Parts: sequence; C-alpha cells; structure tokens
Amino acid sequence: MLPTPSQQPLAIGAKLRATRRAQGFTIGHIAEATGLTKGFISRVERDETSPSVATLLMLCEVLSLPVGRLFETPEREVVRLADAPRINMGGAGVVERMLTPRREARLQLLRSTLEPAATGGPDLYTINCEVEVVHVLSGALRLRFVTEEIVLGAGDALTFAGRDPHTWTNGSDGPTDVVWIMSPAAWSGSS
Repeated sequence: MLPTPSQQPLAIGAKLRATRRAQGFTIGHIAEATGLTKGFISRVERDETSPSVATLLMLCEVLSLPVGRLFETPEREVVRLADAPRINMGGAGVVERMLTPRREARLQLLRSTLEPAATGGPDLYTINCEVEVVHVLSGALRLRFVTEEIVLGAGDALTFAGRDPHTWTNGSDGPTDVVWIMSPAAWSGSS
C-alpha cells in the first residue's frame, strides 16, 4: 500500500516565531537578513502561507534552527495523579507519587501527602540533584538544614541545592501536601 499525504497542514509557523523571539530577533531583523518582506515572514509565522523549501532553509539558517526540528512531534505525556506510580524516597508517614514519566531525566516532579508527624527521618540526607524545590500546597512543612530550620506554609516554596544536607517534618497537626521538583531527576526506580 502506498503512503498517502496528510490532509493536515504543517504548522511550523509557531516554532519559527518562538525560535525568533527566543533569540531576541524582530520580524524586521529576519527580513533584513533574508531579503524577505516582513509581511511574508509574518504570514509564514501565522501558517497563512507555506514557504518554498529554499526559503524555509534560509529562515532556519538565519535562526540557527535545524530544519528537522520543525517537523518533530512534540514530546508530551500526561501523568494523572490517580495513576501516578507510588514511590518511596525514604520518609515515614508519607505517600509519594511520581508525576513525571520515569524516562524523564531533566527533572522530576513528586507529589507527597504527609500524615501528621510524618518525617524525612532524624538524620540529614542529600538528594542526587543540582536543584531541589519544594512547594507547599496545604498544611505546613518544617525543613531542617545543618545551620537553620525553615517553616513553609501553604503557598510557600523553597529552592535549594539537592546536595545540601536536610530533612523535613510535617509542620502541622493535619495532613500536608507538597510538591517536590528535582533537576536533574534524582530517581527513576520501579513500581
């Protein structure tokens, strides 16, 4: 069976516009560099016209954008909280779920529900990541570091080095819900 062309138009304009903006270029800069009109470039960015292959290559060259990136399928994966795998990062009295796909190495998002008196343990520990962020959704979280203690309430967030020795306890009388973000991902584990 022969392949058939898709009836869906290629939507490359938004990728071109985002790349241009990320580099701080105006449509005027691109027009000047390529000899194309600002109106034409604007229509390409809005997917109102399709450039020739030669024009597309020229635009990509000016933007230092590999032309193949325009045609890559975006990587997206939804992880529903109810379906997120439970993991154990070592705390007591905590239910932890990983909300990023296991193969995601750039960062990791965990959702933790801490029961009253939940703790990361009596000893300070480190996480194998460069940056760790904790955001308190509800309740309160008490974080202990070598030289200080920080209490976070609902809505508060703290950013610190994952290799900074620390531990935590639920700082409220009821459950506390927090989100932990680690970059790069600290643990992939298995279910």
